[in-house]
Amino acid sequence: MTLHRFEVTKSCRADVFVSEQTGLTRSHAKKLFEEGHVCADGVPLKAGAALKTGVFITVEIPDPKPVEAQAENIDLQIIYEDDDFAVIDKPQGMVVHAGAGHESGTLVNACLFRLKSLSGIGGVLRPGIVHRLDKDTSGLILIAKNDAAHLSLSEQIRVKTCSREYLALLEGAVKTDSGTINRPLARDKNNRLKYAVAEYGEGRDAVTDYFVEERFRDNTLVRFKLHTGRTHQIRVHAKSIGHPVVGDLLYGYKKQRFSLEGQLLHAFRLGLNHPRTGERLTFTAPLPSYFTRVLEILRRENKS
Repeated sequence: MTLHRFEVTKSCRADVFVSEQTGLTRSHAKKLFEEGHVCADGVPLKAGAALKTGVFITVEIPDPKPVEAQAENIDLQIIYEDDDFAVIDKPQGMVVHAGAGHESGTLVNACLFRLKSLSGIGGVLRPGIVHRLDKDTSGLILIAKNDAAHLSLSEQIRVKTCSREYLALLEGAVKTDSGTINRPLARDKNNRLKYAVAEYGEGRDAVTDYFVEERFRDNTLVRFKLHTGRTHQIRVHAKSIGHPVVGDLLYGYKKQRFSLEGQLLHAFRLGLNHPRTGERLTFTAPLPSYFTRVLEILRRENKS
């Protein structure tokens, strides 16, 4: 059992506060409330309780239960690994963690075999998982190998000292060479599998910077930099400016020009401070071959 004590510095919901301070997922934090592990002055709190500034919160994080996801001998492209964390280049089509309908073949199953030691903060089905990538998004993802590293990396994501950059091929010609999309996101009211931009004051804040890298006749290669990490953030924000990601059947065009297995969205650069030494580290992953193949076709068309 690990005990944490935090002072509330701004008014907020209890579950939001605990999730932000510990780096736990909202679902994991909610479970701590349900089991009476979050208290104020010794009194258990409810997840939706309103916290006032100056209050001290204690959070007990039980020792992780034995991991339920099974180790599987699956090839992994390990970009970096030490005693504290690893950086993996996740292929398109791989689900990050086990869950309903995905009991095997996930990144977690592969990490349990290849990395041996993983943090327990993510729970029995998400050991080591610091952040997510969509199934059909490729590229760099962080895996924590112990709880101290997990908390440090999660905090870096929260305070934005961990930088995450993506490359995406978008439909159409993006008008400006750079910009910022600052639109909150919420569940789509008509489709629970999707997210949509919400009115200001609703949903969860989502901020994405974009920079045009290359222009084609009917497409634009864009670099995105995340300030927040909401589910489907880049895909929804790209759609919101009228330029969905190529290959994205959920948010983009139903009729696609290229035969693809998913969206052309790749997490290509990751910057962070080492959780133990503080050294600044930057990692990159090259575009996958199916992505470069499409770019080569578009470049040839530009010359013709």
